Formats: sequence, C-alpha cells, structure tokens
Amino acid sequence: MSRLHGRNGRVYLAATNGGNAAPVVSLSSWSIDFSVDQADATAFGDTNKQYVAGLPDASGAFSGFYDDAGQSLVAAARDGLSRKMYLYPSTSDNTKYWYGSVLVDASFEGAVDKAISASAKWKAAGDITPIGIT
Repeated sequence: MSRLHGRNGRVYLAATNGGNAAPVVSLSSWSIDFSVDQADATAFGDTNKQYVAGLPDASGAFSGFYDDAGQSLVAAARDGLSRKMYLYPSTSDNTKYWYGSVLVDASFEGAVDKAISASAKWKAAGDITPIGIT
C-alpha cells in the first residue's frame, strides 16, 4: 500500500438514469464521506451520554470548472434522478474505486476575474461499494 497524490483522481457519472458512466470533464477535487447515524441511548444512572450505531451514510462532493463539452452535471442537477457514479482515487490503478447510484445537486459560479466554477454534492441512492479499497 502506498500514498497517492490526488492529481490522478477521476469521477465518472452517467448523463442519464440507467446510462453508462463517463468521465466528468474539468474536475479538480472530490470527496467521499462515510458516517454512521448515532442515536442517543442515555439512561437514568449513566455517568455519561451513551449512543448506539444506526445506519451508515455515504455522501460526498466534487468540484472543478464548467466545461460546455460535458453537460452531465447540468443534467444530473435538473432531472432529480439517480445515476451511476464511479470515483477513482487514481486512474493509474483502475482496480480501486467506489461505485454506486447517487443523487446529485450541482451549482455553478462565475465572476469577471475567474473561471466559471462547477461544484456538486451527491448522496447515495443505493449501496456505495468499494472495489479494491480496504
């Protein structure tokens, strides 16, 4: 196992529900977050708060620059349908990635002194499965 630099990461996203995933162009960052619901289970006489674990969650984000050559973020934000996503930490090893169906929200921002940026937040619409990632 070795450390990786983020420059070779890649996000694939289907342009339509049920479509094939393709690379999202002009992205420069991604994130994935796994957290678990924690329900308060504190009872009389406990000396501190206590919790029990519930369901795990999967969500994340990616961002970069608007590129009119790839419109998958626009479609994903407008139709409200789930779509396939693949997130590769490094394209130099295509045997390690996360995949699953996600719901995507996207936003775009432009200004006179910078490139138009694109950002998206996603939430799991099904299982997010790690392949080759432990």
